[in-house]
Amino acid sequence: MVSEHSDATEDEMSALALKILVAGGFGVGKTTLVGAVSEIRPLRTEELLSEAGQLVDDTDGVDQKVTTTVAMDFGRITIRSGLSLYLFGTPGQDRFWFLWDELSQGALGAVVLADTRRLEDCFPAVDYFEHRHIPFVVAVNCFAGARSYNAQDVSRALDLDQGTPVVLCDARDRDSGKEVLIRLVEYAGRMHTARLLDSVS
Repeated sequence: MVSEHSDATEDEMSALALKILVAGGFGVGKTTLVGAVSEIRPLRTEELLSEAGQLVDDTDGVDQKVTTTVAMDFGRITIRSGLSLYLFGTPGQDRFWFLWDELSQGALGAVVLADTRRLEDCFPAVDYFEHRHIPFVVAVNCFAGARSYNAQDVSRALDLDQGTPVVLCDARDRDSGKEVLIRLVEYAGRMHTARLLDSVS
């Protein structure tokens, strides 16, 4: 006879946990997205913006922002039974990019959040994941008052590789954020399968 404890252990062992990065420019909504979708209280490493930081952080367009992530955000969401995503929000400023190499180890893929008012801010994240062949989707965080663009316009403006998904989202909304993550898992799954087939052909 199998005990309830044994059943729980077998379920846990069969569960799949995938690592996902949430990246993008300063003030684009990474912490907000992780917090909105996480089913646990998210870990945050936010500090108040300082006068010294004003000399290096471009707050144009995000004047209301008073804190910034200095290490990472962490959250978890269950997509379906047996499939959980561990979310790691990366810091947006250049001076914290040395953390990205550590955070990206073992990642299935990434979400690059974009703000069409500051679209150039997500170029470094796009370049980072393209050069390391890490599958990613671009999620356009639709801010109130910002001019709206369709996915094709954003794809052209960022000069994305053909097939890279672009989705529109509201980083504050759990369902919207979950849809972004589902798109990423599906896309990353196709990319990894294609690479595996190429390697054995």
